[in-house]
Amino acid sequence: MTERTTERTRLAPDRTAVLALHWQVNVIKPEGFFGGLLAEPVRVSGVVERAVRFHDDARAAGVPIIFTRFTVPEGEGALVRNTDFMNAVADAQKSFRPDSPGAALIPEMSVLGDHDELSDNQRLSGLAATDLPDRLRARDIDTLLITGVATNLTVEQTARGATDLGFTVHVVADCVAADDPAVHEVSLANLDMTTAGRLTAAEAVELLSS
Repeated sequence: MTERTTERTRLAPDRTAVLALHWQVNVIKPEGFFGGLLAEPVRVSGVVERAVRFHDDARAAGVPIIFTRFTVPEGEGALVRNTDFMNAVADAQKSFRPDSPGAALIPEMSVLGDHDELSDNQRLSGLAATDLPDRLRARDIDTLLITGVATNLTVEQTARGATDLGFTVHVVADCVAADDPAVHEVSLANLDMTTAGRLTAAEAVELLSS
């Protein structure tokens, strides 16, 4: 193992899940609602290809992938219009209906494994105002590996919230991206202090198989 991973505790596959945040058309693809902001930086970063490989490696180790989608059902669900971000989404909520093209997982990630699942929510955090934390605990999952877009938005919000809920959280640093590389790095630095620390995909796989 590398010097860095020897400092980490082994990751038990049966107690670990990958939270794959907002890998949906509205966020990743040019035609999506946030495409003008995120599609090109995501493409340039190569993060989709790296995340697909990591998800496959995690599945092979027996780890479920939980894909969270930001959706807005009729009646707005648990959406709260308390930020400019949420107001903008609420104003365009038809683009976020669960059955809308923009809400769909991107094609690269649309085929789910046997133990994967989808979890829809109406908050920036993929865990807030849902029963997902309870469902994870019911499966004795206490460790979360986070992938997704954007690093400084849903990734950081979810990672901090999950840590406060008692989960051990590692952001998979080469499987997340933001619209600005500098912002991405600052967010990861913040998360090194407020979570169990970042891992690369290779380090995470090594810890799962050690």
